Amino acid sequence: MTDVDALARPDDTDTPAFIAPVAMENDPDALFAGDRGILDAEVRRVLVRILQRRFLLAESSPAEWKLLIEHQQMIESRLNDLFVRLVVDHSRGVAYKEQVRSDELDVPILLKDEAYSRAETLVLVYLRTVFQRETTAGSASARVDVEEVEQTVLTYFAESDGTRASQQRAVRTAIARLDREGIVEEESEGRYRIGPLIEVVLSAETLRELQRWLDEQTQDAGSSAPRETEAPAPTPPDTHPQDAGAGASRAPEVSASDISEGGLS
Repeated sequence: MTDVDALARPDDTDTPAFIAPVAMENDPDALFAGDRGILDAEVRRVLVRILQRRFLLAESSPAEWKLLIEHQQMIESRLNDLFVRLVVDHSRGVAYKEQVRSDELDVPILLKDEAYSRAETLVLVYLRTVFQRETTAGSASARVDVEEVEQTVLTYFAESDGTRASQQRAVRTAIARLDREGIVEEESEGRYRIGPLIEVVLSAETLRELQRWLDEQTQDAGSSAPRETEAPAPTPPDTHPQDAGAGASRAPEVSASDISEGGLS
């Protein structure tokens, strides 16, 4: 046998051409068969919670918040791989995700902007106004009764918006959604505490724009001019609705990011 033949024929005692898979029982770090992840189980759960929920709150989820802070860089890295940005507001104890958008880079959109309804937007404006007033006065927190919210918000509905009963249902449905998202917390029946998350959802600038819009609607209602009743109907920032007709008034947009259709639910 020549030297060339010796080089061409691998020795039967050499390392096999493939690596045999390691049985799960022999790989203590694997969480399931075929697992190639490197995060610990509890850190993976926090990552999934960030993707599933709109917000992660330190107050309501202290254990998950602690893990998030301890492993923030790794969790951020995993989200960035999906073109998603992690925002952590330490002062308010709030973490949430944002879709990365770029004119220079082709970014597939994972998150969609789900707009708040008209009733939800009106409730948000009232809650944000109360929160700002109470905290500016030195109060550590702000609370509202559902009847108080209804009394104010219903004044911005027109007769064409349905019966008073249907309007009340819309307001209470809006409050229920904001409760699920952690923006308010029901402490007793019909009594809600407004959390600092309201400042994240509705910035001071957006609040001023919405208040200005509501003032215009109130003035229009008291004049002979026809009242624009279709807004506020907040639309996602990614959509580009046709401009309203001359003289029409459109409310500023308020939306919340969520996993897009076909993603996590």
